[in-house]
Formats: sequence, C-alpha cells, structure tokens
Amino acid sequence: MKKLRAAIVGYGNIGKYVLEAIEASPDFEVAGVVRRSGSDNKPVELNDYTVVKDMKDLTDVNVAILCTPTRSVEKYAKEYLAMGINTVDSFDIHTGIVDLRRELNGVAKAHNAVSIISAGWDPGSDSVVRAMFEAIAPKGITYTNFGPGMSMGHTVAVKAIEGVKAALSMTIPTGTGIHRRMVYIEVKEGYKFEEVAAAIKADAYFVNDETHVKEVPCVDDLLDMGHGVSLTRKGVSGKTQNQLFEFNMKINNPALTAQVLLCVARASMKQQPGCYTMIEVPVIDLLHGSREELIAHLV
Repeated sequence: MKKLRAAIVGYGNIGKYVLEAIEASPDFEVAGVVRRSGSDNKPVELNDYTVVKDMKDLTDVNVAILCTPTRSVEKYAKEYLAMGINTVDSFDIHTGIVDLRRELNGVAKAHNAVSIISAGWDPGSDSVVRAMFEAIAPKGITYTNFGPGMSMGHTVAVKAIEGVKAALSMTIPTGTGIHRRMVYIEVKEGYKFEEVAAAIKADAYFVNDETHVKEVPCVDDLLDMGHGVSLTRKGVSGKTQNQLFEFNMKINNPALTAQVLLCVARASMKQQPGCYTMIEVPVIDLLHGSREELIAHLV
C-alpha cells in the first residue's frame, strides 16, 4: 500500500501531536515539516525528517496539515491549494467559516485540489455530533458547554496582542452554552496591564463572552492542556416530545485536534475538488481500512 504523504505546517503544540498521529497511522508518512525557522534549532524528534521553510522544498506532498494560528489559515491554504496540494486546518472562528469555505472553494476547484476546513473538535467532530442530534430531533435546542480547560485558539489570539509576553486562556462553562473566559497573562516591560487587558477584551475571540484578565508572574505554572465538552439536545422526534441526547468527553486538547486533522487529511483524498466542512464529509471516509470491512465492523 502506498502511503499518503503529509506535510506538517507549523510545529507548535498541534504540530507536535500531528507528528505523533502520523507516526502511529499505518497509511501515512511524513513528507516534511514546514516551520518559520526551517532546520535551525530542530527538535530532536525531527532528526529523521526533512524540515524546511518553504513547501516548495518538499516533494510528492499529498496533503498539507495546517497547524498554524487560525488567522493565517486562509493565506497558507490558498498558497498550497494553488500548488495542487490538499489542505486541512482547524480554523476555529465560527462566524468566519462560511466565508472561508467560499474563498477556498474556488481556489481548490481551480487547481483540482481539496480543502477541509475547521476540522478540530469544535468546530469539527462536535459539529458532526450536533448535526446528528438535529437530524434525529429536528425541533429543539442544543447546548454546547466547553471546558473547563485551555482553549488553544483563544490562547494564540491573546499571544498575538501587543504587550503580551505569555498567555493562557481558560474556558469555564456556566451552563446553557454560556462561557466565562479566564485569561492569564504576563505583560511585556513598558506596557500597562490595564491597556493590554482592554485590548484582549475587545478582540473578536472575547468580545461576546464574559472575560476576566489577570496578570500572573509565570503563565507556565498554570498550563494544563486538558479540556472537555458537554453537548445536550432536548427536542422532538416526529411529534414525540422530551427526547434528550447527551455527548461528553474529557480530552487533551492538541492531541485530539491533531487526530481529527489526520482523519480529515485521509478523507480529503476521497473527495471531489472543492472546500468542505466536516459535516459534508462521509464519516466512513475518515477511517483507515476497506469500506466493506468497516461496514461489517461498525454497522
């Protein structure tokens, strides 16, 4: 069996777990790692792999797994799709997903490539669960409660704000889909905490939530990558009231994100050119193995 060759783009928390997921997968191999510093100060676990600054320096790449900040996803995806390389990402600004899908759809089709966007666990695998809940109880309300735990997207967003030296954003559920954001930061010398805190609260990631910003001497002392989600839907099946569905998980955030990214990278090779979200991709395409064997095992 010829293995799928995946390039890891970005080598932060998610990139490291994507490497582990690829190494554990029987149908993938690492085509290389693209990082801003290239092979300079290469981590020891990358010694057996090609590490470059530019995707053009890699060969035979089937899919690029984007482990970059959300706000840079569109730039990298357009560049790699134009090269005919499939892309997958964990873009997590829910209100921007439709626009991003529209932007990348044309590029992907023009270059005979596939992009699957917003493929983390939320948006991503949780989106699939919400879709199933709504299918089997079309009338009703679904509540998504995150945490308590570290939000990677929100943490990266804080780190990008001027004056922030280090940051951690924790998501605390208060119930019925409402969340409190607890943001812990170290402030760079020469900046005022009050001004930095105001900029954080005004950011699109935080402006719609109750957000508390606290200055701490050392963010590293607080880091824990654990997270979780509880999905609940109370609704109506046909004309029958009071149907109640629940889905819960406690996770290592970047590890699960990485595994979902690998699954959709596999699925990207089975779709027609264009851009997709996870709810548009057949679930069976996420899995490794023959279709008949999977059906016999799972149905």
